[in-house]
Amino acid sequence: MAIGIATAATTRRSDRVFFGAMSVVILAIVFVGFMRTFYLSSYFGRPALSTLRVVHGTAFTSWVVLFAIQTSLIAAGRRDLHRRLGYAGALLAAVMVPLGFTLAIEAARAGHGPLGLAPLEFLIIPVFDMLVFAPLVAAAVYYRRQADIHKRLMLIATLSLVSAALARVTGTPGAGGPLVFFGVADLLILAGAMYDKSTRGRVLPAYKWGGGFVVGSQVMRLALAKSAVWMAVAQVLTR
Repeated sequence: MAIGIATAATTRRSDRVFFGAMSVVILAIVFVGFMRTFYLSSYFGRPALSTLRVVHGTAFTSWVVLFAIQTSLIAAGRRDLHRRLGYAGALLAAVMVPLGFTLAIEAARAGHGPLGLAPLEFLIIPVFDMLVFAPLVAAAVYYRRQADIHKRLMLIATLSLVSAALARVTGTPGAGGPLVFFGVADLLILAGAMYDKSTRGRVLPAYKWGGGFVVGSQVMRLALAKSAVWMAVAQVLTR
């Protein structure tokens, strides 16, 4: 019994380190990715941001900051405050989804697209970001009383958003292609799965179906981006 308790305590401590480190990595990726176009846009001589972009950027930044705060609260043993902030997080996620759709459609209408993709082709990327993020967060909220599932789904949901930042880290949107903006995010999800394998001897189901959902959506996006089916959908969305 004593050994079991010690092992559980050690696992909890290592979880705090791992999830804390992941939150720092996510914050760094988001800051570097959007440094030129959002956080320090005036310093880099960018034009003034529209109200929609400011609101969108503030909401999505608030999410990754809140993820880091929530991770820190668990590490500090403040589960009570973590739960109260969780309600704010759920509300924030509910706001982020329509904001994400709206900005994506407005960008496509304005003719914005990264290297190698026309605006309507690229539209599938942010649209599916929201279609993936929303159910992952909903599932995490549903499993909020099962900590191991909840925190992994929240991590996967947050990592599903960092592709937008990864696509901009070089200063040229889309440079490096899917191997960068999808591949690095997938490697971070894989790191979580490997962490489970090393600390628990198995990969927890949340990574299997949550991570599989993210990767499957990426494959679908790349397969459909230039298809007639998606072009028809994109044209309807941008009318």
